[in-house]
Amino acid sequence: MRNLSSLKTLRLSGNELKGRLDHIQDGTQWRLTNLEELDLSGNLFRNNTISFPQGLSSLKSLTLYNNHLQGSLDTKGLSNLTNLKKLDLSGNQIESFQSFKDGGRKLELTHLEELNLDGNLFNTSVFASLNKLSNLKSLSIRFNQLKGSIDMKDLEAFINLRELYMSYNELKDLVIHQELNVSSNVEELYLDHSTLNTNILQGIGVLSSLKTLSLYDCGLIGPLPNHGWCDLRNLEVLDVSGNALEGMLPHCFSNLTSLRELYISGNHFQIPLSFAPFANLSNLKALLSNENKMVTEPSFYTSIPKFQLEVISLPKCITSQQLSCKLPTFLYYQYDLRYVDLSHNNFSGTVPTWLLENNTKLEYLILKGNSFTGPLSLPSAPNSKVSLIDISQNKLQGQIPTNVCSPFPHLSHLFLSKNAFEGDIPPCLSGMKDLSILDLSNNQLSGRVPEELITKNSLTILRLSNNNLSGHVLPVILNANGLSKLYLDGNNFSGEMANVDVSISEFPTSLREINLRNNKFYGNLPRWMGNVSFLERLALSQNGFEGSIPMEFCNLNRLEFLDLSENNLFGSIPSCFNTLNIKHVHLHGSRLSGPLPIAFYNISSLVTLDLRGNNLTGSIPKWIGALSSLSVLLLKDNHFHGEVPVQLCKLDSLNIIDLSQNMFSGIIPSCLGNLTLPTQESKILTNFETRPRLTGDGLAKTLGAPGNYYYPEGYLEEVIEFTTKSGFLSYEGNILTYMTGIDLSCNNLTGHIPPELGNLSEIYSLNLSHNKLTGVIPSSFAKLHQIESLDLSYNNLSGEIPNQLVELNSLEVFSVAYNNLSGSIPEPKAQFGTFIENSYEGNLFLCGAILHKSCSKTDSPTTISTVSEDIGEDGLIGTYDFCVSFLVSYVVVLLTIFVVLYINPYCRRVWFSLIGKCITTCRYSNVGNFLTYHIFKQCV
Repeated sequence: MRNLSSLKTLRLSGNELKGRLDHIQDGTQWRLTNLEELDLSGNLFRNNTISFPQGLSSLKSLTLYNNHLQGSLDTKGLSNLTNLKKLDLSGNQIESFQSFKDGGRKLELTHLEELNLDGNLFNTSVFASLNKLSNLKSLSIRFNQLKGSIDMKDLEAFINLRELYMSYNELKDLVIHQELNVSSNVEELYLDHSTLNTNILQGIGVLSSLKTLSLYDCGLIGPLPNHGWCDLRNLEVLDVSGNALEGMLPHCFSNLTSLRELYISGNHFQIPLSFAPFANLSNLKALLSNENKMVTEPSFYTSIPKFQLEVISLPKCITSQQLSCKLPTFLYYQYDLRYVDLSHNNFSGTVPTWLLENNTKLEYLILKGNSFTGPLSLPSAPNSKVSLIDISQNKLQGQIPTNVCSPFPHLSHLFLSKNAFEGDIPPCLSGMKDLSILDLSNNQLSGRVPEELITKNSLTILRLSNNNLSGHVLPVILNANGLSKLYLDGNNFSGEMANVDVSISEFPTSLREINLRNNKFYGNLPRWMGNVSFLERLALSQNGFEGSIPMEFCNLNRLEFLDLSENNLFGSIPSCFNTLNIKHVHLHGSRLSGPLPIAFYNISSLVTLDLRGNNLTGSIPKWIGALSSLSVLLLKDNHFHGEVPVQLCKLDSLNIIDLSQNMFSGIIPSCLGNLTLPTQESKILTNFETRPRLTGDGLAKTLGAPGNYYYPEGYLEEVIEFTTKSGFLSYEGNILTYMTGIDLSCNNLTGHIPPELGNLSEIYSLNLSHNKLTGVIPSSFAKLHQIESLDLSYNNLSGEIPNQLVELNSLEVFSVAYNNLSGSIPEPKAQFGTFIENSYEGNLFLCGAILHKSCSKTDSPTTISTVSEDIGEDGLIGTYDFCVSFLVSYVVVLLTIFVVLYINPYCRRVWFSLIGKCITTCRYSNVGNFLTYHIFKQCV
């Protein structure tokens, strides 16, 4: 470090350097006299003093980003850096500046031009400590503690200021005076993510030099004012997107003739279909108006716009069914478009190929989610610039043209899913050298898949899901050398995968995701698949696979998702699974047997364990409490017994539990009320989305990622099935992230309902029905503020229904039917006003208007459980013990029923019909003997 006199740039970032900045050695000793750029970012300097020696007097750029500088920062040592022009102090915890010169707090760097203070703790007093920086051109103070109002007079010292970044603060207002020295200089002003009043636009016209004004997500409401901001005749970029602005655009909008980029997305503007307010903006190149509302206007307007756009983004703009669904006419006059997004607008007619013909530089055409019909028409001449076409989710029919490739020689992304295309896959797609993503899913395509399509080197994602394709796709898949993700689910592919001779093929190292769900594959699961070492996600469910799960699957060390559900698999789960770092396991709907093995012991990464609908036996092992990431536990419809383990209460991530239709006994652990049921994004599969990036020159290049259009880099979804709201529902995506529920129904649980369950304030569904629970309904259930479905039916609960439950405003489904409850039902207000008689039936001593029973005439309940004589034809009594007491107490009534059944053939048919209907409701087993039972009500 001694002969560095010629060194101009020194980067020591991310090296965990420690100590004090004021202890840096003299630069003359290191001979860094010519050093111009020093980067010390990402280290561990913790003091609040900055000091640099005189030997660094040539330094022009100093970066101290992301250290641990904090509090009041003493900057006196910076005075030696007399030529410093750029200073980056962002990503620290600095609150203010401290200097001993003149007894004040001034940052004195007379040559400084760029100052970055982002991500600190400065408040509005910071501007006073910077007023010596007369040459400052760029000031960035985003992500700080700027609150309330800022008076622009505080910035008058910055006579050369050009760029001012104050986004992500808590600003309420910007006080702008008519005469400001700074007004003739500031060219870029960023106030994004503040909470401003629209009044700011009335005074901002004083900043006459403004070229960029960004007010994205600032809480602006109401219409745009007709004066002030329209005086910004030098304005080139205006961003007011993500607010709640409304109404028609003011007439003075046409004054902004220098405007090149306009972002008004995410508001409630009414945009005329002719786009007349923009017609005079001759320099306009980019217009993004997503999710506003396009409206009709007088038919006499025929003006041709003066602009030639490069980028137009108008998704989700038509919201009224009365509007014409034709494309805006101004598009007919555009000849320089690079990016067009007209998705989700219900536009009709044929696909507008004239957009491709008129705009020879067009790169992206996005027409997703409209109502275009007829066969797919193609432009007459090739367009070599087109890179992405998305015409998915329309109503196109007929065959995909066999010459679909010739007009687009350099196409890389083609999305034609969710239409009604039929026939074969065009062979020419296999020869497109740049094609990277092809999605033809959810159509009616038939025939075979061209082998060359799967094996072509350029293709990374191939999605042919949910068509009528058939034939054998193995061993072709094993030759997919460039393919990363393959989706062939929902077709008629067949074959015995285990018989493939893998010795003649090299396993593709590129394959990460394979989805072969819902096809007609059969035979044993292929052992050779354990050699596809790079595989991360594998879905083979809903096929005809049989036999045991091969031990070789334990070699898939990178596997995070495995779905083998709804096959004919039997035997035990391989114990070696516990060597994997897997996150999601779906093995439901097969014939797997034996106790819950140590297969999942100590897999700290496991998020979802779905073993529903098998023949698993034994108890839940205590090691279940070691699955620290477990969020979804589904053991429904097996033969588990024993108590519900208290170890479940240790799982901080757990928020969906389904233990229903087993033989669990004992009490409900009260510690379940300690579960926090947190929102878990880990429950869903991470499928990154990518924005298209424009290439070329000019504005199209600088925009980079226009619009709000994303295409996914993966299509495999995590789907959780759970019974709630009286139905068997599927949850995926963001809804799954927030879903929480506990289902302990159809077991042999006894004892009282723990009042601690009332602490589950984030739960959406709770089902304790078809057990042997006694005692009262806890009044603490009134704290279940999020609950939508609560089922306590078919138990032996007694007492009254707590009136506090009427405060559950989110409750949609509620049932306490067939218990021993008494007293009046809660007052039918709010949500409780929506529940009907079947929510309460089967409780002899309940009364209320819904039950057509006056509470003033209700007899006192007896000590013996009884059954109402007016129970309807479809009613059921849910527990065996209740049946016994019924038989003992009412043998005479039963004899009467049997006589009626013997004499009356109609009642006899109804009786056996009820038995048939209820045979599948709850299943119980005891040492291999299975008993399905229900006690039915009278048919007379």
